[in-house]
Amino acid sequence: MKSTRFVALLAVFALAVVAGWFYFFGAQRNGVIPSGDRITIYYTKTDGKTEEPFTVTLGPARDPQSVAFYAATQAIAGPPQGVDAIRFPPGTHVRSVELDGKTASVDLSSEVKNGGGGSFDEGGMFKALVWTMTALPGIDSVAIRVQGSQVATLPGGHLELDEPLARSSW
Repeated sequence: MKSTRFVALLAVFALAVVAGWFYFFGAQRNGVIPSGDRITIYYTKTDGKTEEPFTVTLGPARDPQSVAFYAATQAIAGPPQGVDAIRFPPGTHVRSVELDGKTASVDLSSEVKNGGGGSFDEGGMFKALVWTMTALPGIDSVAIRVQGSQVATLPGGHLELDEPLARSSW
C-alpha cells in the first residue's frame, strides 16, 4: 500500500517537473517570453521615419500575456522625458493585450483619439507600438482596438486600423 502511494506521488512529481519545463522553456522558444531580464522598446524619432530602441528591465512576470502587456504599456509611455519622439496623446493607456497565434491585439483607451498631429504623428505612434510588439518572439502583427472595439481609423482617418499592422505596413 505504501509503495503504491509512493509510486503515485513520484509519478505526479515527475509530471509536474516535465510540465513546468515545457511551459517555461517551450514558451521561451515558441512564445513571447524573452530570454533575458530586459526587453527592447521602440520609439519613433520626430523625423517620423527612424525607430530608436531603448531597453527596459522586465519585471518578475514572465508569462507571455504579462510580457506582451508590459511591452505595450512601455511603448505607449514612450522613451524617457527629454527625448525627442512622437508620443501617444496624454492619458493614453493599454487596457488589455490578447495573444492569438502570431497576432497581439492591443486595446487602447479612448485618449488615443485625442491626437492632433495628423498622419505624421499617427504613423509614428503606431509604428513604435508595432515595432515594439513584433520585437517579442512569436508576434508578427498587432491588431488595434479602442475601448474594446475595432475601429477603421482614428478620428483623423489617416491610418487604417481595421487590419492587423506589421512592420511591413510602413
